[in-house]
Amino acid sequence: MLSKEQNKSLNLDLIKRILSYTKPYGMLFYGSVIVTLLLSGLAIVRPLLISTALNNYVIGRNSLSDLNTVCLLILGFLILEALLQVINIRVTNLLGQNIVRDLRNQVYKHILNLKNSYFDNTPVGILVTRAISDIESLSDVFAQGFIVIAGDMIMLLVFVIAMFAKNWVLALLAMSTIPLLFVATALFKRGVKKSFTQVRNAVASLNTFTQEHITGMRLVQLFNREEQEFEKFREINKLHRIANIRSILYYSIFFPVVEILSSFSIALIIWFVGVKGNSYQVNLGDITFFVMMVNMLFRPIRMLADRLNTLQMGFVSAERVFKVVDTHEVISDRGVIKFSNVQNSIEFKNVWFAYRKDHFVLKDVSFEIKAGTTVGLVGSTGAGKSTIINLLSRFYEYNKGQILIDGVEIRDYELESLRKNTGVVLQDVYLFNDTILNNITLSNPEIKFEDVVQATKQIELYDFIMSLPGGFHYQVAERGQSLSAGQRQLIVFIRAFVYQPAIFILDEATATIDTQTELLIQKAVHKISKGRTSIIIAHRLSTISHVDKILVFDKGQISEEGSIEELLSKDSRFKKLYEIQNKKSEEQLNN
Repeated sequence: MLSKEQNKSLNLDLIKRILSYTKPYGMLFYGSVIVTLLLSGLAIVRPLLISTALNNYVIGRNSLSDLNTVCLLILGFLILEALLQVINIRVTNLLGQNIVRDLRNQVYKHILNLKNSYFDNTPVGILVTRAISDIESLSDVFAQGFIVIAGDMIMLLVFVIAMFAKNWVLALLAMSTIPLLFVATALFKRGVKKSFTQVRNAVASLNTFTQEHITGMRLVQLFNREEQEFEKFREINKLHRIANIRSILYYSIFFPVVEILSSFSIALIIWFVGVKGNSYQVNLGDITFFVMMVNMLFRPIRMLADRLNTLQMGFVSAERVFKVVDTHEVISDRGVIKFSNVQNSIEFKNVWFAYRKDHFVLKDVSFEIKAGTTVGLVGSTGAGKSTIINLLSRFYEYNKGQILIDGVEIRDYELESLRKNTGVVLQDVYLFNDTILNNITLSNPEIKFEDVVQATKQIELYDFIMSLPGGFHYQVAERGQSLSAGQRQLIVFIRAFVYQPAIFILDEATATIDTQTELLIQKAVHKISKGRTSIIIAHRLSTISHVDKILVFDKGQISEEGSIEELLSKDSRFKKLYEIQNKKSEEQLNN
């Protein structure tokens, strides 16, 4: 548990950090402060003018022209206040939205550079909530928070001074219920803060659950889990509803209490004037002034509780957002050497790696891939094949050992140049909701349409693209659901090839496709890997029939290596896998 001093320090640090985002918008920030101060000072003018008009020109029946002048002044100040309110609302909201935009850009840019291990342990819905809902609530910190609260406090001080200057007895009566109001406000603030925290947690849970299950809807429907998953959703939604209703309950109690207290203060003033008014020379203008003051005094105090909660929730959201920003699980990019091609070799030297601490999936792995050669990786699921790709692409950082390209540690290469020259085709294909062309180029302006056409013809996939409605301009549905698994895989092949990578990596990309598409992919693989340093992970051994060397993985280690001929010439694990697959292929042909 943090002490009060620590909590206070944390809040001050948080406030300073939030206010630091106003620096690029100094004119908006200071403009809103000036307008707020003007509104705070002008708020007292109308009640004073109305009191003067009643005392001097209504009861006293002085000059009619002077009464008209005062009435015009009241109208003028009313219009001025209205204009300043419009300006204040626009300026504070503009400031808030600019800061929301900047912070959201910062958070998303930071997310783009996080390690894959962070995404492995963080639900997507949580990150969506942090980047969208939580940041949006920070806008209210400026629209209804710091500046407005400061303005309300100044306004209250002006009101109190004016009331005591006018009549100290009526001022005390008007403020007699203020202590009760502060007690009610404190209780309200505490209750609403708790319920708002529950609401934010419920929103994050809803986002996570909804995103996960919409993405995995086919699985839900395939196993007839609609009712069960709906029950889970209904339970989460119920918690969200309960949290919202609880916050509404606090409001429904607090606001009537404020109205009762303000009405009680007004009743006390009227009662006192009726009993003792003559003794204190209280007239109609004074009564009207204090009745107005009670209403104007209680309104900011009532709103203050709501604004303090808005501010508190903004702090809660800011803490969550800054927790993402302060996450140091970023990919190290301290390399200064530009990578363009493999001149000599790629070498793994005594590499150890664990996704979870001390649970090593690679154990002292060493091998070398000569420049311009193709190596095939085979082995059972979980043997560590895909981990080799993850480490070489620097999605994860290895724990021990070295990965060298031309004798240089891959961490010493610029990350951008390393990935730019590494083409990866994964088994789990991802396509965006965009055209075929944009999914191939990823909207890179450096890649011209003619380059894409030439690339598809070069690897003999042009006819496949043109067979789709609209060709290169065919609109792909989200995650490529409008295309078959094989079609999605072919598009990713073109994407990898069009960037002309120095290193080509194929990760079990033919494991789930039909024979005809596999033949197209095999042709493409031959053309893409020719003259390139290539790594091919394969379950179907026919995919690696042309490779220069095969590495057989078993439980995170290399159990065998050599050419196909060498491995088939002895009683090897690879030979057994090869024979099993051939037998299955023959059975399928016979059937």
